[in-house]
Amino acid sequence: MERRPARVRILDAAHELMLTVGLARATTKEIAKAADCSEAALYKYFASKEELFTRVLAERLPRLNPLLSSLIDEPGRGTLEGNLTEIARQAALFYEESFPIAASLYAETQLKRRHDEALRKLGAGPHVPIEQLAAYLRAEQTAGRVREDADTFAAASLLLGACAQRAFAYDVTGERPEAEGFAARLARTLLAAVAA
Repeated sequence: MERRPARVRILDAAHELMLTVGLARATTKEIAKAADCSEAALYKYFASKEELFTRVLAERLPRLNPLLSSLIDEPGRGTLEGNLTEIARQAALFYEESFPIAASLYAETQLKRRHDEALRKLGAGPHVPIEQLAAYLRAEQTAGRVREDADTFAAASLLLGACAQRAFAYDVTGERPEAEGFAARLARTLLAAVAA
């Protein structure tokens, strides 16, 4: 069997460790060991642990940001309800997978602050999907499918906030709503408020 490239092994190991022990406890040394490479090899591909984290989110989790980017580029494509449903579905799945990874950061204030600063320098962070969804809704406003007076940032915050809350609030009870039905209901509710 052919050995997978080092970058792929590193991303897979980082994803697995971040899911099982959390971002705060997944050290680059442990990630390199799990990937069967040296820590120096890890840094050949990723400048920092934060960059590795952003690549895990982008390449190993549901692909929310690429979906949003493609919709911004093509307003009017598909139905608004269908697009919002798919955004909500991807977001619900993304937050469901990313919450266990990032949750450990909230227990260590200094680490969280340092992590947030590193993400800002990379142009990444939890604000990016909200900004992208708001940009998509503004593009749909220009296309005439979203009301002129709709607050696109508030609408984006409501939709993505609900998706993040689904990952957090239902985890303890074990009764998390399935993503597809949740996304459809959420999209219909938002659409009733913003559709032209």
